[in-house]
Amino acid sequence: MLRKKILITSALPYANGPLHFGHLAGAYLPGDCYARFMRMMGHDVLYICGSDEHGVAITLSAELAGRSPKEHVDLFHGINLAFFQKMGFSFDHYGRTTWEGHVKTTQSFYEALKAKGHIEAKVENHLYSEQEKKFLADRYVVGTCPKCGFEGARGDECQKCAASYEAVDLKNPRSRLTGSSLVLRPSEHLYLRFDHFKEALFEWIKAKKWKENVVHFAMSYIQDLKMRAITRDSDWGIPVPGYPGKVFYVWFDAPIGYVSITQELAERQGKPDFWKEYWLDPKTELVHFIGKDNIPFHAVFFPAMLMGQDLPYKLPDQIPANEFFLLEGRQFSKSDGWYIDLEDFFSKYTPDQARYAIAANAPETADSEFSWKDFQMRCNTELLGKFGNFVHRVHVFAKQTCGGVIPKLGPLDVDDTRFLESMALLVDQLEIAYSSFHLRKATQLIMELAQLGNVYFDSKKPWQLAKIADQRQKLDTVIHLCMKCIQYLALGSMPVIPGTSQKIWQKLGFSSDLAKLSWREVRAQELPENQKLPEPEIVFRKIEDEEIQNQIKKLEKTMTEKEISAPVATAIQYEPLKNLISFEDFEKLDLRVVEVLQAERVPKSKKLLKLLVDLGSEKRTIVSGIALSYEPEKLIGKKVLIVANLQPATIMGIESRGMVLAAHQESSLELPMLQTLSAGSVVS
Repeated sequence: MLRKKILITSALPYANGPLHFGHLAGAYLPGDCYARFMRMMGHDVLYICGSDEHGVAITLSAELAGRSPKEHVDLFHGINLAFFQKMGFSFDHYGRTTWEGHVKTTQSFYEALKAKGHIEAKVENHLYSEQEKKFLADRYVVGTCPKCGFEGARGDECQKCAASYEAVDLKNPRSRLTGSSLVLRPSEHLYLRFDHFKEALFEWIKAKKWKENVVHFAMSYIQDLKMRAITRDSDWGIPVPGYPGKVFYVWFDAPIGYVSITQELAERQGKPDFWKEYWLDPKTELVHFIGKDNIPFHAVFFPAMLMGQDLPYKLPDQIPANEFFLLEGRQFSKSDGWYIDLEDFFSKYTPDQARYAIAANAPETADSEFSWKDFQMRCNTELLGKFGNFVHRVHVFAKQTCGGVIPKLGPLDVDDTRFLESMALLVDQLEIAYSSFHLRKATQLIMELAQLGNVYFDSKKPWQLAKIADQRQKLDTVIHLCMKCIQYLALGSMPVIPGTSQKIWQKLGFSSDLAKLSWREVRAQELPENQKLPEPEIVFRKIEDEEIQNQIKKLEKTMTEKEISAPVATAIQYEPLKNLISFEDFEKLDLRVVEVLQAERVPKSKKLLKLLVDLGSEKRTIVSGIALSYEPEKLIGKKVLIVANLQPATIMGIESRGMVLAAHQESSLELPMLQTLSAGSVVS
């Protein structure tokens, strides 16, 4: 087998708060499992990750918490690194974008792009606080929404009507921290001319055999590719050469962190050019593990930045973006009380139980969720009932009837041969699943292998063979083959549940570190006859109904307390009726029935959905602020109403041709849906 050089990255987690299981499912657990498998397959693997530590969100959170930005990122870098270590992640290096070498690398990227004419300076009006004597980024700004008039709208998006806009479009803009009024002042900023890379990106991506959602999103994004600001007015970030008081926008410096963190590892190893062996070698296979909200940055922006360098940087070969991972059907949110207390969780359950439950529900093609009932089922029915029970019963039986050693393999009958062939087939399929990023499939195959062992053990009835003197050889063969199945289980489960895998490997009498062994050698290795076995030990414990009910109650209680502590709602405040219009004005509206063909979340927005709708005579894209009320997949096939003759508008980089009609009252929103009328029908 050809040994490949594989550079793996997981999206740099933002050091602005603690990670949770929702984060792990998209970019981290799939990356760790892939890295573990590829190492065992004998490939040269380098797995890189680290904390993303710049940006306005961090400075704002730090100010609100009474910390300096450095104190803030130090805190959450430590918390998140400890979480990864607790979960058994196998990063070759977990760095930070605040390490000194990141400055030089980021600035070198900028200088190369500038020298090639891809950077453009523009003077534009930006919001300035005379009281605070500084320009304010959108997260520091509140004001009146230019679309619906909501007075507490954020600087980039209205939380009431979901409209997206520039902070300068707000009416009555004011500082979020001091409440002071803001004025417009000219300020020069630098822009990266992504439009220069449009053709090259299109040709590069169209040949990729990535997930359909990644290719579709990237190609759609490239169609409307424009220049993008790369600077901010701030003192927290990577300084822009020649522009005092300005730093690079965090989206620009964060992906460069993959390179600089690799350089940091090289320096620590005393081999300063080591990083070039991966980033500048065209034979390297570069794989970015990300969540779907990071697709444009890894499939469009960062590749363009790499294309604009003097050095021959490696472009990504695979971007296996995953969907969102929810908690009991809702997004994880500590501020809303909808989260899992990790300290409490790990006082009761193991990292491998969490890893397996997340992997078994991996959001590979659609949003999925962690639920306590499902967690209990995965742990009790699968890990304990199928996997752990098989390992334990075989081990106990070997201690009782085979002298506590691996028995000798004798002649095989038809069932024995079929058992060996079936196990080999499942291991083949496991190799395919791991290498093709199908983590959920891998967990299914692990359980199929455990169930295969259970069925074989039961069909052979070794407890009966043990009572018949002349069946000793047959008994030894059955137990030997069951231990062969345990060997395959240890091997096949190592990427997902490494701690448990090592334990059952040791139950076979081995003392080696399984993770450092060759997959193919372990697979082909014959079990040493008469190898001494350790004392039997339960692999997994049963999770009782009562503790799961307590976890659900705790979640509900936290949520309820959060709701109680919120301001008590007063009587419904109805919006005043708008001014009268003539019938002729109404007739100008073209209201139509459309059928939703596709629906997906808009990256970097909690409230926007991108819909592809059938208007009967044509298909068009509409961006709608309904994501908090409707899951995308549940809208597909539904017939809704739109304003069809609204002037097109570009929202979050997407051209929207129409507006979906919805009724709302305070925070509730509902779409009127039709059943029988066909797409294109006129509403009058």
